[in-house]
Amino acid sequence: MKKLPVFALCAAALTAPLHAEDKNLAPSAEVQKTLTPDGVLKDLMAGNKRYMSGQLTEANIEARIEQTSKGQFPKAYVLSCVDSRVPVEQVFDQGIGDIFVGRVAGNVESIDQLGSMEFATAAAGVKLVMVLGHEACGAVKGACDHVELGNLTNLLAEITPAVDAVEGFEDDQKTSKNSDFVAAVVEENVHLTVADVRKRSETLANLEKEGKIKIVGALYSLHTGEVTLLDEKKEG
Repeated sequence: MKKLPVFALCAAALTAPLHAEDKNLAPSAEVQKTLTPDGVLKDLMAGNKRYMSGQLTEANIEARIEQTSKGQFPKAYVLSCVDSRVPVEQVFDQGIGDIFVGRVAGNVESIDQLGSMEFATAAAGVKLVMVLGHEACGAVKGACDHVELGNLTNLLAEITPAVDAVEGFEDDQKTSKNSDFVAAVVEENVHLTVADVRKRSETLANLEKEGKIKIVGALYSLHTGEVTLLDEKKEG
């Protein structure tokens, strides 16, 4: 078998698709610098397709642990609900060192989440921030029913604006028993969270305006495992 020159091998590695570079390794500082927001989003969505088809990449965990013990250079930050049915890294077929994951019931933007996003983007170099809601969210259902329970009361209050913003339903239809209403609130909650991320964080908003990051909203289906990107008609 004819051997390729070293420079040819290097060139091939640099031009290979992001996910095909070497799944035994997490992104390096050099690789991270070459990434774009659109490219990272494309990579995550391609990973979701593999997840849906059951073709998850086999990564060398030992190699990644060893590599990332010396530093991390992730690609994205995903704000997700705490729901156990949404395993974020698996959903996007990502491994150790690939993405930051922030989790809170109802995937809302607390000041702690905003600070974490600012660290991930401005300090750690990620190119994409995604707010990931999901079907039949329990926190959203609680907000629809105006549940009050200890500290949960304050958390659900952050989802109430989405409940109030959804139109087209009679008052007696606005409950957790109405799956159509819940679905509408889940989507609206993602839209409002994305908009609030931009409003509440000048750092993130400026990075996006400069083209250094992209902020997007998406929904996860518990039935199919598919992630669907939301348009931005309500997010601007």
